[in-house]
Amino acid sequence: MALHQDEIPVGEQVVRALLTDQRPEWAALPLTPAGAGTDNTMYRLGADLLVRLPRTAEKAGALRKEQLWLPRLAPLLPYRVPEPVYAGVPADAFPLPWSVQRWIPGDEVRPGTVEDWAALGADLAVFVRRLHAADLLGATRAGPLSGYRGGSLHPCDTWISAALDDCRNRIGDQTDVDTLVRLWRDALTLPEPAGPHVWLHGDLKPTNLLVRDGRLRAVIDFGGLTVGHPDAEHAPIWDLPRPARLAYREALGVDDVTWARARAWALGVAASGVSYYWDTFPAFVAECRNRLREILADAG
Repeated sequence: MALHQDEIPVGEQVVRALLTDQRPEWAALPLTPAGAGTDNTMYRLGADLLVRLPRTAEKAGALRKEQLWLPRLAPLLPYRVPEPVYAGVPADAFPLPWSVQRWIPGDEVRPGTVEDWAALGADLAVFVRRLHAADLLGATRAGPLSGYRGGSLHPCDTWISAALDDCRNRIGDQTDVDTLVRLWRDALTLPEPAGPHVWLHGDLKPTNLLVRDGRLRAVIDFGGLTVGHPDAEHAPIWDLPRPARLAYREALGVDDVTWARARAWALGVAASGVSYYWDTFPAFVAECRNRLREILADAG
């Protein structure tokens, strides 16, 4: 099902046509669906490769960021990250840039793949600390690296408040939206973030974390790569159980004000996810609602 109004349909036939045209040596390899996020459709290619195709023209820029910056960032990071191996170009079969990366084995973070959630939270903190300490390599908060999650809460108030209103209509009988609104409004009164800009992954949710034997081994999907303030980077920690959250915060030493802003980012992005994807992506809506439950549990 399409998630966006301007989405470009993709199927195996499209991927085969692209490979035949641009990388014929790969065209006969086995091709299997490998998941679909809000930004990309993915196919595993053979045993060692992954094809990623943006859903819309707006999302194509994220692949270019990965191709440009991941080879330079990878040596600075403690866990494996995607390795671009081919930058596909627009063609008759598909009018946008696309990408081929190395396949990274591992399990997504979820109940059943992780037993020690505190250890996972500490592992994630190691990654975040190293990423935020990494040299900017000349990058600045401009153009594709100026994503909203690296800035202030205030410019997002209009659409996040509208999303919270929509949540009241859709899930208000099951969710304490009044408390979510209060947490959002309280965060808007906090001091603005300060300090130097850092690299931000931008979307450290469980589906972008790969584990082996329950411990973090890789971080994937750098399409949200941004330079900015780190508050929103911490937001996906509310997608994980409380022991992971506590261990993560303790390991990073996140202060109360930064934590409150991070929580506001967490609830704002989750509320907008419920609103935007309500009719098209129920699995993602469920993830967003779980995040809201965790936020309310903490607030209580």
